[in-house]
Amino acid sequence: MSINYIPNFTTIRRNPKKIKYIIFHYTGMRSENKAINRLLNVKSKVSCHYFIKKNGQVIFMIPAFFEAWHAGKSKWKKDKSLNKYSIGIEIANKGHEFGYEKFSKKQILSLIKLSKYLINKYKINKKNILGHSDIAFERKKDPGEKFPWKFLASKGVGIWHSINNTKLKKLRKFKLTNSEKLKGIKFLEKIGYSPNKEKDKNCLKLIKSFQRRFRQELIDGSMDKECLIIAKKLSKTYN
Repeated sequence: MSINYIPNFTTIRRNPKKIKYIIFHYTGMRSENKAINRLLNVKSKVSCHYFIKKNGQVIFMIPAFFEAWHAGKSKWKKDKSLNKYSIGIEIANKGHEFGYEKFSKKQILSLIKLSKYLINKYKINKKNILGHSDIAFERKKDPGEKFPWKFLASKGVGIWHSINNTKLKKLRKFKLTNSEKLKGIKFLEKIGYSPNKEKDKNCLKLIKSFQRRFRQELIDGSMDKECLIIAKKLSKTYN
């Protein structure tokens, strides 16, 4: 691990007991160097606690007892502005805008090692390992559908469902009634998402965010039978 302190953070020390989330991001920039330089630029007003390069090297950027500026306007369950309660990890990846790519094996191995260390140190519940799109689905897509959430969960980092994948695929694109769709949205709310029920467009983004996390093979924004079953199962796990 290398150290490269960045200037963008809240200088008031926070109580370590307030740290309850780990938030994963991709950088979403054309190059790794551009992403690092942006974090080093005081005018950017963005930051993270850790940065993981494509070769797996971890850069330590801000001590966890300071609040980094990585989550922005965000919400999960009853918590708002998650910068206050979280550790932000940026992972080098061009993102959807510049040619979204698979995360490297070295990146993921480093991420697992770092996450386990943070989970143990700050007693973070696995339910509180989240992606930026989970907490800010109206404006964010990262870390995206190529992020290996299922594999991470198998290593003790985050949550995944235990439903048989073959059974699930048979339910894909199976249309729901309006009442079933509403049930699906309620399940998402129980998981921790914050739907804006008055805006259909945001429900579309919400479902896409859920799919990028838990049904990565098809991101269409439609609450079908497969998504409903997954959401129902997870709503019990997250409660």
